[in-house]
Amino acid sequence: MITGHDFYMVLSAMVPLYVAMILAYGSVRWWKIFTPDQCSGINRFVAVFAVPLLSFHFISTSDPYAMNFRFIAADTLQKVIVLVALIVWASFSKRGSLDWLITIFSLATLPNTLVMGIPLLVAMYGEYCQSLMVQIVVVQCIIWYTLLLFLFEYRGAKMLIMEQFPDTAGSIASLKVDSDVVSLDGNDQLETDASVGDDGKLHVTVRKSNASRSSRRSGAGHTRPSNFSGAEIYSLSTSRNQTPRGSSFNPADFYAMTGVQSYPKRDSSFGAGDVYPALKVSSPRTSSFDETSVCKAQTHQPLQQSHSKSTNNANELHMYVWGSNEAPVRGAASHCGNDALTKSQRSDHDTREVRLSVSDSRVNPETEDGPTGLSKVGSAGPTTGSVPESGTGKQMPPTSVMTRLILIMVWRKLIRNPNTYASIIGFVWSLIHFRWHIAMPLIIEKSIAILSDAGLGMAMFTLGLFMALQPSLIPCGKAQATYAMAVRFLTGPAVMAAASLILGIRGELLRVAIVQAALSQGIVPFVFAKEYNVHPQILSTSVIFGMLIALPITLIYYILLGL
Repeated sequence: MITGHDFYMVLSAMVPLYVAMILAYGSVRWWKIFTPDQCSGINRFVAVFAVPLLSFHFISTSDPYAMNFRFIAADTLQKVIVLVALIVWASFSKRGSLDWLITIFSLATLPNTLVMGIPLLVAMYGEYCQSLMVQIVVVQCIIWYTLLLFLFEYRGAKMLIMEQFPDTAGSIASLKVDSDVVSLDGNDQLETDASVGDDGKLHVTVRKSNASRSSRRSGAGHTRPSNFSGAEIYSLSTSRNQTPRGSSFNPADFYAMTGVQSYPKRDSSFGAGDVYPALKVSSPRTSSFDETSVCKAQTHQPLQQSHSKSTNNANELHMYVWGSNEAPVRGAASHCGNDALTKSQRSDHDTREVRLSVSDSRVNPETEDGPTGLSKVGSAGPTTGSVPESGTGKQMPPTSVMTRLILIMVWRKLIRNPNTYASIIGFVWSLIHFRWHIAMPLIIEKSIAILSDAGLGMAMFTLGLFMALQPSLIPCGKAQATYAMAVRFLTGPAVMAAASLILGIRGELLRVAIVQAALSQGIVPFVFAKEYNVHPQILSTSVIFGMLIALPITLIYYILLGL
C-alpha cells in the first residue's frame, strides 16, 4: 500500500526536474533572457558534454555482472512484438507505410529512461531500480537506437534510389558513398554518378553536390545539421528542407550501351524528358554537365511540342534545382545546337554522363515560373516525408548492396555520436571495475562528476528551451496528439505487461516494468524524426505534451499497481 511518505518522495524526485524545465521556458517566453542562438549553444553543450558524461556516470557505476536478464528479455520481447506487428501491418495494409512503422515503433517502445526513468523509478521502488534502468539504457543505445537509425537510413536510401533509378535499380551492382557523406537524411545535397561496368551492371557513387559543398564553405543556410544522432537533445534548426539530389545516370545512354534500341517511358525521375525549355532555371553546377548527352537524349523524348510553344530560344536547356532554404536558383542556360550531335563531338558511351539536380518532392507548376499546363517538374517522386510506394513493380538493388550501403551510413552516424563513445567506454570500465575492483583515479572521477551532475538538470532545462521556442505545444493537431498519447501511455505499457507475464515476471518487478514503459517519449527518436523529416510534429508533440502529462500518468500507474 502506498503511503503519503512514498507519494512525497516521488514528488520530491520529480518536481525539481519540472522546475528546471519551467525556468527555461520562462527564460525564453516570458523574461526574454535567451535568444534562439544562445539556446542553440546551450543545446550543443548538453549534447556534447552533459548527457554523454551523465550516461557514462550511470553505466560505469552499475554492475554488469548483476544484470537482470529476465527484465531485459521482457523489454526486448515488448519491442519485438510491436515491431513484428507493425511489419505485418505495413506489408499487408493499404494504410501501412515505412514512415508510420518507424513513428509508431518509436512512440510505443522508446521512453525517456535516462532523464526521467532513473530518478522516478528510484523514488518509487528503491535504489535497485537504478541498475535496472541503466540496463535498459545500455540495451537501447546499443541495439534499439541503432535499429531505429538503420530504418531511417534504409528509408533515405530507398528514396534516393527510387528517385534516381526508378526503372534500372535492379541493375545496380554496387553503391559507393564518398567519405564526406555522413547520412542520407536529406540535410545535405547529394548527387549520384552512375557508370556501366564490363558486366553490364550499374556502379553508382553517392557524393555531395558542388552546391552543398559551397553552401557549407560559405556558411549559408541554417544552423549546422546535427552529426550527433541523438545527443542534441532538442535540435532547434535541424528540420529537413527540400534538398536536391543529383543523378548522373542517363537512361538513354544505359540502354544504348546494353544494346537496347529504346527504353521504357519513365514517370518518376528527372531525366532528359523532364527538361523543359520554358523553365528558365538552371543548375549551378556546370562543370560536370555533358551537353552532348543531353542533346542525344532529347532525340528519345517527345519535346518537340513543348519547344514549339516556348517563346525562348528552341535550343536552350533549362532545369530546376532546389536549394536548402532558398527559392529556385536561376543561372545561365546550357545550349546545344544541331551540330552538337555530329559524330566528331559525341563522346564515347562509357564516359558520357548527365548530372542533374532533382528535388525530393513534387512542385506545383502553377506556383513556379513555368507554364500552368506543365504537370511534371523535376522528380515525380513522393512528397517530402514519405517513401514511394513499393507495390508498383519497381525493382530495388540486391539485398547485399542495400545492406552494405545502410551499414556504412549507420556506422558513420554512430562514430560521430558522443553518446556512443560514452556508453561503450562506461560499459567497458564497469566490466573492469566490478571484475577486479579497480578504482578510477580521483582526478578523473571528479572531473566527470562535476559535469555529469549537471547533466540531468541541463537536459530538462533544454527541454524547456525547446518548448518555449515552439509556436504551439501541440504542433501536430489534437487528433494526432490524442493518437500519439494513446500509443505512448496505453499501448506501450499494455504490451510490456503482456511480455512480462509471458516471461513469468510478477510482483514488484512487473510494476517496475509497466511504469518504465509509461514514461514520457524518448528524446533520441524525436531528434531522428526531426533530422529525417518523418512525422517530426507528432514526435515533437509526444515529447513536449507528453512530458507535461507524464508525471500524473505515471503516478496513476504507480497508485493503481500499488493497490
